[in-house]
Amino acid sequence: MQSPRASSRGLLVLAALAILVLGVGAFVVSTISAEREPSMGRLGRVDFRTSSRSPEAQQHFLRGVAALHSFWYPVALDEFRAATRIEPQFTMGYWGEAMAHNHPIWGEPQETEAARKVLARVQMTPELTPRERSYLNAVQVLYGEGERPARDQAYARAMEAIYRTYPDDLEAAAFYALALLGSVRHSDAGSLRTRMRAGAIAMDVYRREPDHPGAAHYILHAFDDPDHAILALPAARRYAQIAPEAFHALHMPSHIFLQLGMWPEAAASNGAAWKASDEWVKRRKLPISRRDYHSLHWLLYVYLQQGRARDAEPLLATMRESLAQFPRDDLRMQAFGAYIAALMPATYLVETEAWDAADEILPPEPGKTPGSGPAGAPYQAFAALARSPALFARGLAAAMRGSADALRSAEALRAIGKNSAAMSAMLGVDVPKILQIQAMEITTARQATGGDLDGAIGTMKEATALEESMPPPPGPPPLVKPSHELFGEILLRADRPAEAARQFARSLFRHPNRELSRRGAERAAAAGSKP
Repeated sequence: MQSPRASSRGLLVLAALAILVLGVGAFVVSTISAEREPSMGRLGRVDFRTSSRSPEAQQHFLRGVAALHSFWYPVALDEFRAATRIEPQFTMGYWGEAMAHNHPIWGEPQETEAARKVLARVQMTPELTPRERSYLNAVQVLYGEGERPARDQAYARAMEAIYRTYPDDLEAAAFYALALLGSVRHSDAGSLRTRMRAGAIAMDVYRREPDHPGAAHYILHAFDDPDHAILALPAARRYAQIAPEAFHALHMPSHIFLQLGMWPEAAASNGAAWKASDEWVKRRKLPISRRDYHSLHWLLYVYLQQGRARDAEPLLATMRESLAQFPRDDLRMQAFGAYIAALMPATYLVETEAWDAADEILPPEPGKTPGSGPAGAPYQAFAALARSPALFARGLAAAMRGSADALRSAEALRAIGKNSAAMSAMLGVDVPKILQIQAMEITTARQATGGDLDGAIGTMKEATALEESMPPPPGPPPLVKPSHELFGEILLRADRPAEAARQFARSLFRHPNRELSRRGAERAAAAGSKP
């Protein structure tokens, strides 16, 4: 029997022959990278021809492009830098490195100055093709003068020009779809139309190349809402197979699974993503803060929708212990970690309704938030926001117990909301509005436990109207407790089951198959059927 190592060498020979036949450009990442760089594994298929004179540099470049499509930015940076170390005049390698400093959709701060320093090394040599020059001009627009929203729009227009000029260039189509998604802001009136256009372009790339990582990935982002998620289900089922070594590629399908209430698939997706990120961090000896805590939070939420509270409990300990090991000089990750470390127990408390155990489940109120010192000024607003999930859950628990302490939490949330508008662009949601609704939910719950059901119903009408002004979220509810769900529970308490049923139905429309809303709907139906 042929050994695996010999088999790998055979694949390398075949890949080398393919490069000679096709010319430098087409590349199946899974074929070339398996022996030289085991940590890369399979990342999909990309075809990006350049004027590079070094096949080895081109291979690094193509691996970088594939990693870029799965938002694996650290690996993309490593690969692009490896390409330009081998071939310092490899201009498109600098394009790739600059692209890896932009993280569209995630809402992270663009690493503008770092990208501009990279682009300063670009030389428009005669060897560059008109197509390469177009890509380079587009990335110069992305990091040009002006505010980021305007630059994102201008970059999308530049990518559209490349897409139309080179209709057979799947990379132009994929990066144009991403540019459209990156230009969307939560407050845009035309955001749905832009997402649908991006999705249509990505679907065409997927049709022409089913192993393209960007095509599958951008389909999922484009159709990430309850109305359109079903369109992305085929891509969701396939993306993890296209790029299984990129942990974001393992997590991303769960966006669609969650929108469709497919809990077993969502649990498997996030469990695989968390495990892959943990293995990558250990293999590369990276700081523990580089693990995918986003997937850990989603895994906890999904477990709770499945009624698996005992499986969710260890995840709380994992997050708490991890945060204690985050590098103290990384203020951004400290703030992000503090937010997830507050959000996870808040989610656990709300989903299990263990109101009497709030002090045991929730983290203690901090005396000082991460990043609140002078050096942390850019992240002070986020550090304050990091307190809000636990603050909300603590206030809701107090309200459910009938404690007047609940109203202090509501006031604290309103105070944080006044200074959190800048966080909306970073998180992709209307933060002040979310905090306002959460404050209203606490107030409502306190009114209800105090016997003022009419007042509670009036407040909840305002809260649900406010939530209706926002689109359904692309993931677990940022409110932690959906307002329609709470409204339905209060209407049941007021013996108004028909109205409660409508609120639970609305909650299930925005959060398909959500367990507490589903149970509430069953209770409303049972109460409504009584003589």
